[in-house]
Amino acid sequence: MITNDTQKSGSKRAHGLHDNPSSARVKISSSLRVLLLSARIERSPVHRIECTQAPQIMRGSPVSLLLLRLLLTGVCIDAYKPVIIVHGIFDGPKQFKTLSMYIDKVHPGTHVALIDLYDNLASLKPLWKQVQGFRKAIYPITQQAPDGVHLLCFSQGGLICRALLSTTPDLNVDTFISLSSPLAGQYGDTDYLKRVFPENMKKKIYHICYNKMGQKISICDYWNDPHEQTRYLQSNNFLPVLNGVKPHTNIKAWRQNFLRIKKLVLIGGPDDGVITPWQSSHFGFYDSNENIVEMRNQEFYRNDTFGLKTLDARGDVSVCVQPGVKHVMWHSNFTVFTNCIEKWLT
Repeated sequence: MITNDTQKSGSKRAHGLHDNPSSARVKISSSLRVLLLSARIERSPVHRIECTQAPQIMRGSPVSLLLLRLLLTGVCIDAYKPVIIVHGIFDGPKQFKTLSMYIDKVHPGTHVALIDLYDNLASLKPLWKQVQGFRKAIYPITQQAPDGVHLLCFSQGGLICRALLSTTPDLNVDTFISLSSPLAGQYGDTDYLKRVFPENMKKKIYHICYNKMGQKISICDYWNDPHEQTRYLQSNNFLPVLNGVKPHTNIKAWRQNFLRIKKLVLIGGPDDGVITPWQSSHFGFYDSNENIVEMRNQEFYRNDTFGLKTLDARGDVSVCVQPGVKHVMWHSNFTVFTNCIEKWLT
């Protein structure tokens, strides 16, 4: 069953972060610091903190012993899963420093990995090629996190992460957070599109995208023209394959791989201005008359081609609708973070 987290738009100043009790630091007296140093607190390469049983302590004040136990318990609470962030088209890691700061403020000590690959214009390279590169960077991180990682992917990056989850048998991901991604495709005139195809309107772009040359451009890998579905299925070797509407020999294995995640979080909103239709961020899309067909009425959902229906039946699909947010602001809007992201980063 889908969990809906529909919120009204709003804003919070950055200094409001300091009002969060979870980010408070406990001041430790010098005597207790010595005791803390004797406890075995192990850190793995991904900054995962493991709390082991405290050794025997010399007899002393019962109050000091109680405080020590509380402090050691507090250390255990701060053990958060690593977060891996994958950027979108025409940007890179530097655009996500604010989001990384938000995570560190509310969950101090969280290891945040900003993947520095296919930045800016390089993000136009074919998506299957990008998937290979991101796999090499992300896979080792997941293998060093026994409890799994959280995968937070923005815009085009959401499709890359979906492909990683489907095509990698043992990618150890706990929660996949898709932040305003064209999961069901893109069909609309936007500033992003005009930077690549300045002379073409949306009704003509299929002439470019649905051929061998077009499939070498990332945008064409998810260009889904509702009026040219036959050519879309014939020529596009990324999105229809990923969604399972174009048969392939690995469809069952990919479905099994995708179902390894524990939670799927879908974030988007009506004022995005780039993802078209904006419901694509929640697996909705146009029919041939450009009316919206919601996720549960999509063919790939009804046939459960890649596991979406099964995830939904498990109660592991959460939808967050956030109005008033432009596309380039999703990852730096603190309201989006608190309403749609923070609670999943445990």
